[in-house]
Amino acid sequence: MIRKQEITTFEFPEGAVIWDVRDAKAFAEGHVKGAVNQPINDLSESSLTQVDSDQTIYILCGGGSKAPRAAELLEGIDDSRDYVVLMGGTRAARDAGLPIEQ
Repeated sequence: MIRKQEITTFEFPEGAVIWDVRDAKAFAEGHVKGAVNQPINDLSESSLTQVDSDQTIYILCGGGSKAPRAAELLEGIDDSRDYVVLMGGTRAARDAGLPIEQ
C-alpha cells in the first residue's frame, strides 16, 4: 500500500528505512539524515531483499516527482509492503530546517 505524508510534518520513527531515490550525485549534495541512496533506476526485487518485509519503506527525492514513481515501481514488485512517499522531498525538508547531511 502506498501512502503519502508531507515531509515537513513527519516524525521519522526510530530505525526508519528511508530511501532517497535520486542519483548518487544529487544524494551526495545533501540528503535527509538517515536516508540511504537507492536510485530509482536501480530499484529491483533485490533492493527489497535488504529490508524486512514488515518494515515500512519511506521514499523521498529532491522535490517530490520521483518518489511517487518509485513507490509505484516498488509496489509493482511487492504489493504486500507498506510504502510512504514523503511529499516535498529534500528541498522541503531543508526549507523546514530538518537535519540535512552531505
